[in-house]
Amino acid sequence: MSHLSILFASAEMAPWVKTGGLGDVAAALPAALRRAKHDIRVLIPAYPAMRQAFPQATLLAELPALAPALPPARLLAAESDGLPLILLDCPALFDRPGNPYLDALGHDWVDNGIRFGLLSRVAALLGQAESPLAWRTDIVHLNDWQTALAPAWLEPQDAASIVTVHNIAFQGCFAPSHLLALGLPEHTWRFDGIEFHGQLSFLKAGLQLATLISTVSPTYAEEIQDEAFGYGLAPLLRHRADALRGILNGVDSALWNPATDPALAAPYAANRLAAKRENKRALQNEMGLDAAVDRPLFGIISRLTEQKGLDLVLTLGEGITHLPAQLAILGSGDKAMEAGFAELAARHPGQIAFRQGFNEALAHRIEAGADCFLMPSRFEPCGLNQMYSLRYGTPPIVRATGGLADTVIDVSAATLADKTANGFVINEASPHALWLALEMATRCWHDRKLWQRIQQNGMRRDFSWENAADEYLTLYRDAIARHH
Repeated sequence: MSHLSILFASAEMAPWVKTGGLGDVAAALPAALRRAKHDIRVLIPAYPAMRQAFPQATLLAELPALAPALPPARLLAAESDGLPLILLDCPALFDRPGNPYLDALGHDWVDNGIRFGLLSRVAALLGQAESPLAWRTDIVHLNDWQTALAPAWLEPQDAASIVTVHNIAFQGCFAPSHLLALGLPEHTWRFDGIEFHGQLSFLKAGLQLATLISTVSPTYAEEIQDEAFGYGLAPLLRHRADALRGILNGVDSALWNPATDPALAAPYAANRLAAKRENKRALQNEMGLDAAVDRPLFGIISRLTEQKGLDLVLTLGEGITHLPAQLAILGSGDKAMEAGFAELAARHPGQIAFRQGFNEALAHRIEAGADCFLMPSRFEPCGLNQMYSLRYGTPPIVRATGGLADTVIDVSAATLADKTANGFVINEASPHALWLALEMATRCWHDRKLWQRIQQNGMRRDFSWENAADEYLTLYRDAIARHH
């Protein structure tokens, strides 16, 4: 099978710049494609974190001002574990501290339309004959609104394009004046182009104009064609349904491996589950929970928002202690929710523990030390924590949405018989539905043989990025064929 040249454009890349799942994908998927011997290069802004990580980056090309509002820039070459990076160096737009999208007060940078307009414009340029690089790409893979405007500049003779939607709620909408400021062709200002309710929408432009569209799970690809999940773009997605694919994200199986994880108190595997109990004891000790062995420990690692369904957990509150069960929470977000979990933990010391913020090593220890993981999201394009949980023998409780529906198979007589049951699935975002799942999980946990079977079913699922990479390669080849 012929090898492809691929430009992967992203506004984030873990571990250096990450606000969500996009950062993880931008690190893992290109690396998997590189391991499969494809010529892939990642285009990302030269934020301070990237310049600090790659101080020896070398000059690839000088770019003139590409549009009235776009300042001159440079392309720098760097390499991360053999993966080539192209850093878009424009200090006037990207040399800013902290979050890539927000200022110190938590507001969007007022020039985000220009900043990511430049990133999109350069992504397009590298797919055109006018590219300043000798390297030529077969396909331009764009991710979320920050790069999705690129197809507005791509012509039939240029590279094919893919836009991946990681979260359709974020669409990159800006004033119509950006049409001229970014040097966009005037003919693109149409309802079937970049215009969206009187604004310029980066994401809508990509969904309208890219060769093909993907999103991060098969169920989410279906859901965003429905008004309830499509954030105004459902009609367009239904119109382009034949161009839309859902490809489940993978997980880094080297980083998330209970047999080799350095953050854990004791390594374990599907055939060595007894050692998991040591991780539970260590987690109870670390978070100030009673060293109880007669009750399950439920874990949560999340942004604290209603989208994640964590208000349902707060509503149930102390009821969880009466199952009886324990609860360990790591997260931050909505201030009222933070205060609610802090108060709950204060009222039930030894049974409920809350750590505000995020700690990567503690996240690994919760995945390993908890008996069951709570993720009752109202919507979840893909989700990664449920896959980490399955890998760590920590059956998840999830709502049937997006990637959660594609990865977690509810415990039932049939799924136990065919060895697929690996967790607990609720169909509605209500305290009652969640409570029934908590009760069911607790009953199953007390049946040690049954629980071990559920754990091993989950641990034997393969969520590696190699699977997703194969599906993306099929998508790329389909896009190239369709484009030509």
